[in-house]
Amino acid sequence: MTEIRITARKNPLLQQVRKLLSSKREREETGLFVADGTKLLKEAVAYWPGLDTVILSDGVEADVPDHVRVVRVPEDVMESISPMQTPQGALFLCRLPEKTEFLPKPGMLFLDGIQDPGNLGTILRTADALQIPVALLEGCADPYSHKVVRASMGAVFRTPPVSVSWEQAKLACENAGIPIAVTALSERAQDLRQADVQNMAVVIGSEGQGVRRQILDDADAQLIIPMDPRCESLNAAVAATIVMWQMTKL
Repeated sequence: MTEIRITARKNPLLQQVRKLLSSKREREETGLFVADGTKLLKEAVAYWPGLDTVILSDGVEADVPDHVRVVRVPEDVMESISPMQTPQGALFLCRLPEKTEFLPKPGMLFLDGIQDPGNLGTILRTADALQIPVALLEGCADPYSHKVVRASMGAVFRTPPVSVSWEQAKLACENAGIPIAVTALSERAQDLRQADVQNMAVVIGSEGQGVRRQILDDADAQLIIPMDPRCESLNAAVAATIVMWQMTKL
């Protein structure tokens, strides 16, 4: 394995890293995304075939495949490109996965407009742990932003998230005979504990607006998570976790 050394902060590679960290368009146009941290790097080495370039601070070591480009930089240069207040000394570039055909499965989760990176990453991490398939509908945060990758604790490397439009998801579920349920606060919503969620696809709505009206109208059923009446709602990641746990219990 050969290392190259960069000391100039305006080096084209480092400028590209900054753009990838801040711009979804840049990630889509280049087919690359950036993640940070030594632990996440280990996950990428173990599970992600598209590991492209590893940037390490002086004094930080990592085991990476021979085909991966390794760049060594001084600590102050790492601080200038890292999104973390206290960098761990490792940044790395990965190739985005190729888009694949969406195939619905019973007992899966749809996320509608989950925009908070922490919530999305937490849901993906929990889904990976419980082996629940997840698909992202319109309006969700970019699963390959560094904030989501970090919040997922590497789950995006082990179980790459899938994105699909609502129309495509609805049609695919209809053709597969999978009923779609939404979590909603309504009088006709069924208690989650009494629903056969293991054989459904369940939609979790956004943090502020909930599930979109179109999806509410199109869904086959509505579900409610039982809670004390004085509590209006739950955090999206918490609600998703409860639904996924129920999927594993049936």
